[in-house]
Amino acid sequence: MPVLTLGTLTWRPVVDHPELVAPSTAAAITAWAARDERVAEQVVVAQIDPDLADTAAMTQAYDVPLAVSANCVLVAGRREGAERVAAAVVRATTRADVNNAVKRLLDVRKASFLPMDRATAESGMEYGGITPIGLPDGYRVLVDARVAAQDPDAGPYVVIGSGVRGSKIALPGALLGSAPGVEVVDGLALA
Repeated sequence: MPVLTLGTLTWRPVVDHPELVAPSTAAAITAWAARDERVAEQVVVAQIDPDLADTAAMTQAYDVPLAVSANCVLVAGRREGAERVAAAVVRATTRADVNNAVKRLLDVRKASFLPMDRATAESGMEYGGITPIGLPDGYRVLVDARVAAQDPDAGPYVVIGSGVRGSKIALPGALLGSAPGVEVVDGLALA
């Protein structure tokens, strides 16, 4: 039985359908659910056409409001020879402030998006499906405060990647903001 009505997609608990998400994402959600009972019911997944994984295509094809979607980008910079990597999660109606906020949070001179081949290889996730849930240890996970807050146009849920192109995860933004290792940041995104 579906647990959420959002667009034309059928949403089911991820804990019951781990085969629909990346292995690292499934493992992270299972571990998180063991610590927080809300996860088993409120973190849901919907199968989509992998060719429609990009946010604009997915929102149009499945009638999901753009304001509900959040994008996750991987960013890196160096300081004193050491690389610092982070995931930046922002609403799809905004963009990550890589040149200021992310750079400052990583405490680096210059921050850049990870190249696609490196982002997919290191994360174990597919391009177009990268998600903040299940990233490698050592990655900081920065979530814009607007993702963690309820959006008046979007409601409490946000739609994020699942680690694969063939599905999307939806969960309350506040729950994502409380996920293990997540840092909620005011001003991470530019409007």
